[in-house]
Amino acid sequence: MNDLVRQHTALGDTDLEWLHLLVSEWQLLSDLSFADLVLWVPTRDGTRYVSVAQMRPNTGPTSYQDDMVGHLVPRGRRPLLDAALDEGRIVREGDPEWREEVPVRVESIPVRREGRVLGVIARNTNLLTVRTPSRLELTYLQSASDLAQMIAAGSFPFPGQQVDMDASPRVGDGLIRLDADGVVQYASPNGLSAYHRLGLASDLVGHHLGRTTAELAPSRGPVDEAVVKLASGYAPREFEVECAGGVIQLRAIPLKPKGVRIGSLVLLRDVTELRRRERELITKDATIREIHHRVKNNLQTVAALLRLQARRMGSAQGREALNEAVRRVGSIAIVHETLSQNLDERVEFDEIADRVIAMVAEISPGRVTCRRTGRFGILDAEVATPLAMVLTEVLQNALEHAFTVGQSGTVEVSAVRGGSSAEARLLITVQDDGCGLPEGFDPQRAGNLGLQIVRTLVEGELSGSFGMVPAPGRGTQVVLDIPVRAEK
Repeated sequence: MNDLVRQHTALGDTDLEWLHLLVSEWQLLSDLSFADLVLWVPTRDGTRYVSVAQMRPNTGPTSYQDDMVGHLVPRGRRPLLDAALDEGRIVREGDPEWREEVPVRVESIPVRREGRVLGVIARNTNLLTVRTPSRLELTYLQSASDLAQMIAAGSFPFPGQQVDMDASPRVGDGLIRLDADGVVQYASPNGLSAYHRLGLASDLVGHHLGRTTAELAPSRGPVDEAVVKLASGYAPREFEVECAGGVIQLRAIPLKPKGVRIGSLVLLRDVTELRRRERELITKDATIREIHHRVKNNLQTVAALLRLQARRMGSAQGREALNEAVRRVGSIAIVHETLSQNLDERVEFDEIADRVIAMVAEISPGRVTCRRTGRFGILDAEVATPLAMVLTEVLQNALEHAFTVGQSGTVEVSAVRGGSSAEARLLITVQDDGCGLPEGFDPQRAGNLGLQIVRTLVEGELSGSFGMVPAPGRGTQVVLDIPVRAEK
């Protein structure tokens, strides 16, 4: 819509925003009318109309098999559009049109904002299946007529009331028509069933919807007065009512076709099962986070026990081996601590990498600086845990073997994400400016436990590749290339 309006028309941003608000709401008008809607806007030179949006009904057959958006028609070809635009009124005159042997009744509704007519809605009703209307259909059509008059007067949609149509109740979910006093004039079968779910034992017609709803809802003192007002349809609002029997979602739409409220439409939907599943998911998420929290605590306990054992170890070699184990356990604990604070099983790995770098830097034999460049981004838990261990081992290896005691230097960790969304990859480089690799050293055959862990995790669990080569100029460069899921 944005492109079409800006390319062909003279409407400004505020007018365009009004059209977006209308289009977010007009599924309601389409369903109540059993009709297709096409929004036509006059072009900048006033000689043509351009169709910028289209809606098909969920309650009846469509009149348009093809997509109408983007079509241009010259002024004069469709007299009903001209009359509605020029006179600012709803135009219903004329005989039905025949489209592919289907009779279609065409009406035009001017779209008004602050006294100006921005465009025209063509309402097209397929007459092939017309029959004697039921009470439900008559209520739908009367409500559609009221909404059409409000659009023509510029009082619908309601400013500041952006509605998420995917989450809001629709016409087919349940509909109740109220008079100006909030008394039910008509309730659709689905609407009545929703109130029976709340515990209503009688019919709704003739009852005050606000007071009836407040009586069915659990008593909450002063809140009952708010329920009475909301369910009476005095203002455009969405709310939910919950009791032991279930949960219903309501949306109130005041009807003011001539500027004075004559009643209200209340759309409602039984969302009992949906809310139950949401609560189950919340409970599940909380349980998973608690598990990660307990795993982190247990790992920290294991690390503390290993640290105590290391202090009592007489052998320097055994003491260093236990300290390495402490750091390995600690890197896994960092991942679980981060997961315990998230709502899903994905983590921002940059924070984890910084904490791993800081933890391993404590063993620096001299004035060695560790830093990170680039961004790891968001990773899945099954990638983050082994990657944290790999990063710990590679950094630990660099600090232990690349520098002598008292020597200064730098270890830099860089991360680059690339590739398409289907084949995203993470390229990690750990480079030091230390003494470099020994002559004849083969990282794929080295018996060092740390390198064995790195090879196993990178090639086995992460399905990536691992390389260790002399760095340009001086030192050693470790390169890790692993596939990852694209960030959202």
